[in-house]
Amino acid sequence: MKAIVNGNIITEQGILKNHVIIFDENITAILPKEQLAEYPLTEEIDGLGRYVSPGFIDVHVHGCGGFDTMDADKDALENIGKEVLQTGVTSFLPTTMTMPLGEINQTIERIRQAMEKGTGAEVLGCHLEGPFINEVYKGAQDKQYIRIPKLDEINNYFDVIKIITIAPEMLDNDNFIQACVAQGVVVSIGHSNATYEQAMLAIKAGASHLTHTFNALPPLHHRKPGAIGAAMDSDVICELIADNVHVHPAMQRLLLRVKGVEKIILITDAMRASLLGEGEYDLGGQQVTVAKGEARLAEGVIAGSVLSLNKAVKNFMDNTGLDIVKAVQLVTINPAKQIGVSANKGSITIGKHADLIIFDDNLEVFVTIVRGNVLYRR
Repeated sequence: MKAIVNGNIITEQGILKNHVIIFDENITAILPKEQLAEYPLTEEIDGLGRYVSPGFIDVHVHGCGGFDTMDADKDALENIGKEVLQTGVTSFLPTTMTMPLGEINQTIERIRQAMEKGTGAEVLGCHLEGPFINEVYKGAQDKQYIRIPKLDEINNYFDVIKIITIAPEMLDNDNFIQACVAQGVVVSIGHSNATYEQAMLAIKAGASHLTHTFNALPPLHHRKPGAIGAAMDSDVICELIADNVHVHPAMQRLLLRVKGVEKIILITDAMRASLLGEGEYDLGGQQVTVAKGEARLAEGVIAGSVLSLNKAVKNFMDNTGLDIVKAVQLVTINPAKQIGVSANKGSITIGKHADLIIFDDNLEVFVTIVRGNVLYRR
């Protein structure tokens, strides 16, 4: 067994001081430091007075460190999983792009295989973003590969797909949404030109998620509330890219006031340039220029981000005044509940996986532990 000592442990109830965490693959005990001597340990990790948090979960990330989910390279997903460890991410959903259906299917197969491996941050499944979207709000997705949603094109992958982004106005009826929800897939409204009424019908049918809120959607209008208005007027969980490029800090504060802590999930929407420098990259077969912390297509459209999840948490705290305990929930227990893995992940709780990170006041990560294995040390 191993232990983390001298850390300020972030729990859902608050910060626990003068306690230690005992773990192997799972968390075995959380107890006062005076009781540590009762346990034979193979390793003792000194938190040095820093925060000890549940590992972060990114449910919307395309790539990192030069690698992309859509890469044909069989090692790309493993490399993404290794790169994100330094940002505090212990599990994630590799996220697809709108590309030829055959390439998407091959990517899902690679994700299925990666779910069985454990060499970095854990692959929990797939976020299928595209090709079932609306060309009007395609964002950086390639319009030539956009398709009408069809169940027979995804029904072999319900074991892999955890979130599917769709434009509900492209559907003839509720069958697609209802079938996905029945299989445990989270249906997310995104890259959509849906009216408020169309979005509310989709929510009534089972859609429970909004892809990168405010982005690739019609602006909120007082006479045409659209999908954003529907999300504000319902219990839908809202993704947010808190890089201060995609969404102004004032809108981040407004979203928090309207939705509350439990209905927001911070994401990165990061592309392969994340953790790298400025330059020319590709995303979904399209050239992207990264400069001054922004990733854009040649025509100026924002193309994902170069954000890291620890930085997203820090930005959101700075922008909203949210405290560390509540801010961490936006990248731990909230996503864990939404994709159905909270029995094992999302909080520091006895019996759950020992997915743990240690970071300082600036959210700089020093140690990342996945299922009890120390996989990153700064």
